[in-house]
Amino acid sequence: MQGSQLQRLVEVMNTLRSPGGCPWDAEQTHESLLKYLLEESYEFVDAVQSGSRVDMREELGDVLLQVYFHARMAEEHPTDPFSIEDIAQGIADKLIRRHPHVFAGVEVRDSQEVLENWEEIKKKEKGRTSPLDGVAMSQPALPLVEKLLHRAEKYGVDVPVPDSVTISGTADEGLVGQALLAVIAWANANGIDAEAALRKEAMRIAQQIGPA
Repeated sequence: MQGSQLQRLVEVMNTLRSPGGCPWDAEQTHESLLKYLLEESYEFVDAVQSGSRVDMREELGDVLLQVYFHARMAEEHPTDPFSIEDIAQGIADKLIRRHPHVFAGVEVRDSQEVLENWEEIKKKEKGRTSPLDGVAMSQPALPLVEKLLHRAEKYGVDVPVPDSVTISGTADEGLVGQALLAVIAWANANGIDAEAALRKEAMRIAQQIGPA
């Protein structure tokens, strides 16, 4: 990597974070930067949806900055430091382990079997025993509920929906979007935080599925 732009970024981050560098950068912590990681990720999503290659390149750079920033701070940990090289090694090793059909001669029929193998390998690596293992509970409520319902179905857990709010009939994207909009508008008109309300339901589902 010597002489590469990635190495240059390492050196720039080191200068910014070191004594004599940038006071703001020096004050940051993993916790203080979390909001920026989320913001930059969403901005990249916007860039992809806009189809702008210029914006995509810039926003990917901002996401990459967050990775390098966190890696640089991780080097300073007093008892368990790690570097961007350790991170890169870890993900490269993981990709090799999770793709035995590419690197270990395992034969697969299609992409569905690739996904099934990936999940089985991940389960063995992580020693996962709970349906909630690996679910990011801090993600927004809507994708969290979708993930929890998927896990519930996968593990055969029945998640009852109150009859008073059950929606029946054939759904399509337009109808679902309109129904969600109506619910959010209804909550807003009554001073209810729809995100917080849905998160409470997500926690209820999580408790029904099993221990984390």
